[in-house]
Amino acid sequence: MLALLGLLTIILLLVLVISKKVSPVVALILVPVFTGILAGSFSELPHIIGTGLIHIAPTGIMFVFAILFFGILMDAGTFKPIISGLLNFAGKDPVKICIATALLAMLIHLDGSGAVTFLVVIPAMVPIYDKMGMSRLTLASIVALAAGTMNILPWGGPTIRAASALQLQVTDLFNPILIPVLVGLVTVLTISIYFGRKEKANLSNATAFEQEKSKTDEVMEQIERPKLFWVNILLILLAIGTLISGLAAPYVIFMIAFAIALTINYPKLSDQKTRIDAHAKEAMLMASILFAAGCFTGILQGSGMMAAMAEAVQNFVPNQVGKQIPLLTGIVGMPASLLFDPDSFYFGILPLLANTAESFGASGLEVGQAAIMGQMTTGFAVSPLTGSTYLLIGLAGVDLAEHQLKTIPWAFLVSLIILATAILMGIITI
Repeated sequence: MLALLGLLTIILLLVLVISKKVSPVVALILVPVFTGILAGSFSELPHIIGTGLIHIAPTGIMFVFAILFFGILMDAGTFKPIISGLLNFAGKDPVKICIATALLAMLIHLDGSGAVTFLVVIPAMVPIYDKMGMSRLTLASIVALAAGTMNILPWGGPTIRAASALQLQVTDLFNPILIPVLVGLVTVLTISIYFGRKEKANLSNATAFEQEKSKTDEVMEQIERPKLFWVNILLILLAIGTLISGLAAPYVIFMIAFAIALTINYPKLSDQKTRIDAHAKEAMLMASILFAAGCFTGILQGSGMMAAMAEAVQNFVPNQVGKQIPLLTGIVGMPASLLFDPDSFYFGILPLLANTAESFGASGLEVGQAAIMGQMTTGFAVSPLTGSTYLLIGLAGVDLAEHQLKTIPWAFLVSLIILATAILMGIITI
C-alpha cells in the first residue's frame, strides 16, 4: 500500500508539474500531504514535514544569500570584463558559446558539487546568453548535462554511495569505466554543438534584443563599480575557495560574503535597500520551491513510502532476467533518478540487485558500474527529488517542466552511450 502511494505521489507530481496544471510549489506541498494522509500519517505529518524542512534549510538559506551575493556583484559590473573576455573567445558564435558553457561546467564540477557548479557557471553565462538572445533553457540543459556526467567521478556522491553499498573500493568501481565516461563527456560537447547550431538559426533576433537592452545598460552603468573589480574578484575567489575546501558551511559562507559585498559596493543604506529589493523576488520565489521540496521529500521518507517503494522494486525483479540485471540497471538508471533519491536507490535497491545478479552468475560490480552511469549522475540535475535541480532552474530563471522536457531525453541519451561504450569494451557483459 505504501509503495503504491509513494508511486502515486511521484506520478502526480510529475504530471501536475509537467502539464503546468499547478505551480511546482503547490504540487510539492499538497500532493505529498494528500498521499501522506491516505498513508495514515496524519498525526505525524507536522513532525515529518519539519524534519524535511530541517534537511533542506541549509540549501534554502544558501540559495537566498547566494542569489543576493551574485546579484550584488552583477549589479556592480564584476562579471562585465569576464563576460567580454568570453565573448571575445567565442565571438558571437552560439556554437562556441555553447561549447564554452559545457567546458566551464565540466571544469567547475571537478569538486563534485552541483550547487557550486550552478552557482559559478549560471550567473557567469546568463548575461552572455541574454546579450546574444540565446535561450536560457539551452544554458540550463548544457550545464545539467555537463555536471551530471561529471558527477560519475570517484568523489561524486553516487559513486561513493555505490562503492559503500557494495563494499568495494571506489577505484575498482570507477577506473574501468573511465573511457566510457570520457566518451560521455565528448557526447555532451557534441550535444552542445548541436544546441549551438540551433541557436545560431535564431540570431536574427539578437540585434533587436541588444538594441532593446541598450537603455538598460545605460541604467546599469550608474550602479556599476569598475574600480572595485579586483576587490570583488578576490571576494568571489575567497568565497568559492572556502566553499570547495569545506572550511565552513555554504550558507555561512554566502551570508558573510553577501554582507561584505553589499557593504563594500554600496555603503549607503538607501542603495543597499534598493539592491536587495532588486533581487529579493527571485531569491524568495525559488527559496519557496526549495522548502516545498523539503516538505515533499520529508513526507515520502518519514511516512515510509520511500522505503516501501525501494522494497517493492527489490521484489519486482523476475528470475529469468537475472543475468541481464547489469544491463537493465544501466538502462533504467537515469529514469530512476525521477523516482528515487540516491540514498534509497544505492543503499536500498542496489545491494539486492547486485546480490541477485551474482546468484545468476552475473557481476555485482557491473551492476554498481551500470548504476552510476545514470542514477543521480546524468539524472541528478533534472530530478524533482534534489535541491540542486531547483537551484539550477532558479539561477537560470527557467521553468522546471520546460527544463525537464528539454533535458531528460538528452540526459538519457548520454547515459545510454556511456553504457553502450562499456558493453563494447566488455566492461558490462550481456
